Amino acid sequence: MDGQGTALVLGATGGIGGEVAAALLRRGWAVRALHRAPDEAARRAARLRGVEWRAGDAMDPAGVVAAAQGCTIIVHAVNPPGYRNWGALVLPMLESSLAAARATGARLVLPGTIYNYGHDAFPLLREDTPQHPDTRKGGIRAEMERHLGAAAEHGVRSLVVRAGDFFGPHAGNNWFAQMVRPGRPVRAVTLPGAPGVGHAWAYLPDLAEAMAALVAREAALEPHARFHFAGHWDPDGMAMASAIRRVVGEPGLPLRRFPWALLALASPFVPLFREVREMRYLWREPVRLDNAKLVAALGAEPRTPLDEAVRATLAGLGCLGAAKPARWESAAATGKRGELRSQPDNGSAPESAGWASTNSPKKGGGGSGAEFSPPPMSNAGPYGISGGNTCNPPSPMGSAVTACTTLSDSAA
Repeated sequence: MDGQGTALVLGATGGIGGEVAAALLRRGWAVRALHRAPDEAARRAARLRGVEWRAGDAMDPAGVVAAAQGCTIIVHAVNPPGYRNWGALVLPMLESSLAAARATGARLVLPGTIYNYGHDAFPLLREDTPQHPDTRKGGIRAEMERHLGAAAEHGVRSLVVRAGDFFGPHAGNNWFAQMVRPGRPVRAVTLPGAPGVGHAWAYLPDLAEAMAALVAREAALEPHARFHFAGHWDPDGMAMASAIRRVVGEPGLPLRRFPWALLALASPFVPLFREVREMRYLWREPVRLDNAKLVAALGAEPRTPLDEAVRATLAGLGCLGAAKPARWESAAATGKRGELRSQPDNGSAPESAGWASTNSPKKGGGGSGAEFSPPPMSNAGPYGISGGNTCNPPSPMGSAVTACTTLSDSAA
């Protein structure tokens, strides 16, 4: 039932946290958000009108417990930025949220990734697929979910909704933003993936709507509930680039390779590049999420047509017209966002606007679920923790991306 309680969102200034907060507000929930500088956060996230901002730190369990009093759900959408110091920060932050859930009886909601899975799980991921991660970051993410599972045995309820790579008008730093140059008209599209390899993308407003719909069905959820969100499936790694071309009206827009080789050369000197390279395997082989359980629960998966979602995302990045990206100061301060318009899919996304009745694949496909987040501006605070900064400048990889090699439509 919508509007039945109060939610605490950690990471509301970030992409997924902000979208979940917005989705809950639309459904009539009272929403609180925790931030080290609440006045600044309220200004930056002015689009989240109605949110009650509280001062606090995700590393302070007592502060999170205090902010969660009276809440029925706690959305844990905060991560150390730029992959920095995950080993020391990720689990303690989660423990703060678990302490709050334990003290208040609230359900803890976690946006999940596919980092948790190793090659033995590919190409099709279901909720009961064993998690045997091949990477250090994947090991941390898997440990987070083990903590949730263990807590559920002692009465602490949780919900994990797993998805592919994020994109959206307020998504912040992500792989979509590496395909174009934020703040500039689109002159070329950079392809991170290997040729012919499918990829799963999650449009954040759709993902947030699915999460809000699930928490509204509390009585039907297991103590440790897990769901997979299929999102937009790009079967050959070209559908997203083709949508960008259609939206900007340039069918012959040049395609370029992502400069993985340059990252390899710079990795000994740039820690972020080392962390990004560790996840390259998710661009080399298809990994698809089976959403049959989600569709069974909700009846359909929220699905904005691909071209409409891409248009909104490009507008939010400042790539359509003269507007600055939503991540930048002026847009964040005014709360303005890219206009959403209906746009024909031209065959790229057959479902109409609204919720898709199913996207459960019959065979394997792919999607990375990567939480790529280049270093943020100085608002991260003393621990280098951010909820996913919505005011970040373009990624430092931009200079490397310009060195990519131009591709033909059929080359890789």
